[in-house]
Amino acid sequence: MTDAVSSPLPPAPEVAREVFGDRFDDAVRYAELLAEVGVKRGLIGPREVPRLWERHLLNCAVLSEVVPDGVTVCDVGSGAGLPGIPLALVRQDLKITLLEPLLRRTTFLQEVVELLGLDHVSVVRGRAEEVLGSLSPVHVVTARAVAPLDRLAGWGVPLLRPYGEMLALKGDTAEEELKAARSALQKLGAVDSSVLRIGEGLVEPAATVVRVEVGESPGGVRFAAKKAKAARTGRSRSARRRR
Repeated sequence: MTDAVSSPLPPAPEVAREVFGDRFDDAVRYAELLAEVGVKRGLIGPREVPRLWERHLLNCAVLSEVVPDGVTVCDVGSGAGLPGIPLALVRQDLKITLLEPLLRRTTFLQEVVELLGLDHVSVVRGRAEEVLGSLSPVHVVTARAVAPLDRLAGWGVPLLRPYGEMLALKGDTAEEELKAARSALQKLGAVDSSVLRIGEGLVEPAATVVRVEVGESPGGVRFAAKKAKAARTGRSRSARRRR
């Protein structure tokens, strides 16, 4: 707590008003919650508080530049709500699911969603591999600081609808991660992948995103076979119940 007290949340930079628009006050409240409740509950480290705006909120909010209009989004491993909450504040046209396995984090996320009146956001507790079949496939999967790209894709890509995309906020090693993961991505049904720079003129340095686009079989052949087997099992159980 000493570190938290000695590192107060700085005022919001002027660019935050431009990025968050009429939800600026809500963005400030979210930043305050992260700096106070988030630190107390161990969701973020106290050393992150001085750079919450530049490194976290704004860096995540500019992801909106590459998310299509009016789509469904699943934020995998949402943690304290990054990038899902900032994205939700700037894009009320999206339907966003915050997916997180840890109870203390989902409790915080639900509190934030209710406090900020984010009616287009839902919180689901669970791991990506656990919600397959129960969570409707989405157009876009987002993630930040969850896992190396090949492992992250194994969790996130199967959650996509056909021809959906995964957008992973990454750091300086994005190009190397993508190169190392290309074979794994192809096996998961990816048809294209690229590294994008977003937030030019708004965040410094610009944020880095790895975009992975899938074809008609998100998750690849193995997942398609698993899905088909589950569907056959469901049909056979229904048939037995009707007898």
